[in-house]
Amino acid sequence: MFLPMMSKLFAAFLSLWMFAVSVPVMAQQPDVNANPQPAVEAASPQAQTAQQLEAARTNIVRLTDLVAKAADDDNRLAELKVEVDVAAKQIIATSVATRPRLDEIKARLAELGDAPAEGAPPEADVVAQERKRLLAERGEINALTGTAEDLSIQATKLSNGITGTRRALFSNTLLKHTDINRTMVMDAIAALSLERQAFMRTVGSWLTFAWNFKRLQLLTALFLSLCAALILLAGTRRLFFPLIHREALSEEPGYITRLSVAFWSTMIPTMAMAVFATTSYFFLQVFKVLRPDIAPIISITLAICVALLFVSTLANAVLAPRQSAWRLVRVSDHGARLLVFAIFAMTVVNSLDYLAGTISEVMGSPVVFTVVKSLIASIIIGLILMAMSLIKPILAAGDTLNGQGKPWPRAVSLLFVVTGAALIIATLAGYVGLARFIATQIVMTGAILVTMYIGILTGKAIAKQNALADTVVGRYLEKRFGLGQVALDQAGLAAGLGIYVLVVLFFIPLLLLQWGFKIADIEAWAYRIFTEIKIGSITISIVGIFAGVLMFAAGYVVTRWFQRWLDGSVMARSRIDTGVRNSVKTGVGYLGMGLASLIGISAAGLDLSNLALVAGALSLGVGFGLQNIVSNFVSGLILLVERPFKVGDWVVTGTTEGFVRRISVRATEIETFQRQTIMVPNSLFINASVGNWTHKNKLGRSDIPVTVSYDSAPRQVMDTLLQIAAAHPLVLKNPEPLAVFSAFGDATMTFELRVYLADIVNGNGVRNDLRLAIYERFKDEGLGAPFPKEAIEPETPPPGPEADARALEAEAAGPTEALSPEEAVKRSGTQRRPRRVSVEAVGDRD
Repeated sequence: MFLPMMSKLFAAFLSLWMFAVSVPVMAQQPDVNANPQPAVEAASPQAQTAQQLEAARTNIVRLTDLVAKAADDDNRLAELKVEVDVAAKQIIATSVATRPRLDEIKARLAELGDAPAEGAPPEADVVAQERKRLLAERGEINALTGTAEDLSIQATKLSNGITGTRRALFSNTLLKHTDINRTMVMDAIAALSLERQAFMRTVGSWLTFAWNFKRLQLLTALFLSLCAALILLAGTRRLFFPLIHREALSEEPGYITRLSVAFWSTMIPTMAMAVFATTSYFFLQVFKVLRPDIAPIISITLAICVALLFVSTLANAVLAPRQSAWRLVRVSDHGARLLVFAIFAMTVVNSLDYLAGTISEVMGSPVVFTVVKSLIASIIIGLILMAMSLIKPILAAGDTLNGQGKPWPRAVSLLFVVTGAALIIATLAGYVGLARFIATQIVMTGAILVTMYIGILTGKAIAKQNALADTVVGRYLEKRFGLGQVALDQAGLAAGLGIYVLVVLFFIPLLLLQWGFKIADIEAWAYRIFTEIKIGSITISIVGIFAGVLMFAAGYVVTRWFQRWLDGSVMARSRIDTGVRNSVKTGVGYLGMGLASLIGISAAGLDLSNLALVAGALSLGVGFGLQNIVSNFVSGLILLVERPFKVGDWVVTGTTEGFVRRISVRATEIETFQRQTIMVPNSLFINASVGNWTHKNKLGRSDIPVTVSYDSAPRQVMDTLLQIAAAHPLVLKNPEPLAVFSAFGDATMTFELRVYLADIVNGNGVRNDLRLAIYERFKDEGLGAPFPKEAIEPETPPPGPEADARALEAEAAGPTEALSPEEAVKRSGTQRRPRRVSVEAVGDRD
């Protein structure tokens, strides 16, 4: 007979929770044999392996006997299958443990070589004895490996046999035929009175016993259960009130809000009720108030309460018969009320059937009585389904919700009629177990699937952009914590993913339990999923990966903390240069991240030797286009170690010039004088010339070229330049400034003022001050014009009659008095080209 899912619900919750807590421990604990043998220190590894295999053989024989005895108990078979699978894993692990020694023996035998042939010189006795010993040990290991393989095959066959037996039990339970006749009905009626009397006596005697001898324990358990109920009621109302509260709105709320309220108004009360029922049963068991004949009845009663609350809250959440604005489907008010009533009625009938079945099993009633009760329940559910086809909930476009609805579409109405008729026909034909199973799935599986669908839609809707901000929770978060739009979007995405995970982890086990799987099956599958996912020859452990991620995150946090402590507490107090601090900090960061990665990979259970495949793939990628990336990476490491420049240095490479702001393993961040950030690949600093103005110190020379006309006195110009340099406070006296006559031009002379600065970074300001001083001194002393000016050069007049006449007049006039240059120019009709006097800083980096 198919066991009721609801009677196992609380045990499933507790078992899954304990499994989630114990999985990491289970994954790290070594396998222990069913009958562990005392450790023998002097025993060889082969002897220990033989003892483990003998213990495994005994365990397999024991499990085989237990399976034969529990051939009709599906729950016990499920538990035994888990034990058989564990034993098979232990056998395989024992066999695998001998492989390293076998490989060592093969390698040593290869070194020793084959025994000398006949007629060949004999080998040393030591070599012959060692070869003989190794061959004997290899044969012993091969024999142990063969034994392990035989035992593994036996365990696999036993596990497959258990699966086949359970499948046959399930099929026989569903397809078992019972003759429905008048005699069976009369026997059931006769058994009804006997069962009622036995039930009253059992409950009455238990109440009398509990009140007389367990009064304090009973009252304590009830008080603690009541406290748990009040805490849950107050806590859920305070914490989740915005998620489940339905306001009386004048207009229809948004679809996302309706979905969210429907999902959480179903989940939160159901989970609260499940926790309350579980704690109540737990306290009654802990205080030893329940007797073995009463415990199943109390358990199924609490489970029925949870099931009734779940289905009723779900139906009200989706159909909302009293608050049409929150309704998820467009049906009429009258149709919504009838649908909720029909769904609740089917749930009550199905729940009472399971309660009556449990009572009959505890009271030892005849099987025919249980069959008749299931027959009646299946017929009632079938009639309710057929009656649902007569409901008229459909609304046409433009109709109001309180209007008269229309009948279902023909396909939906026919589905209700066919399903209800099939239940009644299967029941009357004698397949009561099948009808009961189908009736249960219609109610419970349908409710679970609808809730899952609503949950998935809720998660999808909340994860959309700007969706959470339009909900009550989003407005509360924005008001309470001041979250912005981006933060709300990220919170919505996280909430959507969390809802997906909740739906999968909560409802998938319920569906499996509903369809006949046992808690032991779910635990075994969950253990395999979390610890052993095989893809070919690779085994992936979700628990291991999670542990690896946690270890990497812990290493990352520790590395960042150590970087801050080292930089702020150690190096800052030692007055170490900023560039050195940055290089040390960066190196420590990369070292810490590398160690955290190795620790995380090891914690995840990945074999580091498999990284050779990654290295080979990386090498292949380098050959096909990753040369630049690897070159920049290696160049970055060289820059951090060699330190040709550091953060804050003024560097020049190619057309890029500026200050180094950050050095990473791929590129170096350069900030130009125009405040532009340029990312320069590290390989350019290794493969090209790089100028560093502040490599060892900030002492540097700044040159200022000065051009004057030939009318100026060179020594006066040089003395003036030296005086100007000496007067500036930032110009060093040692080395002393220098004025140089650097070049002759066509119409100008070029001088160069060379000054030394303690901090070459201040060169722009110093050069600007010096240029202003040069301009002002040269203007005051008449050494040159304060602006670009060309000197006037005489121009030779073109030859001709007029020129000859002027020449004859000049000769006839004789000698004349000295004329000023301006008058000479006017008289001769010539002009002078102005000579340029300029003060420049050619090549200065302004």
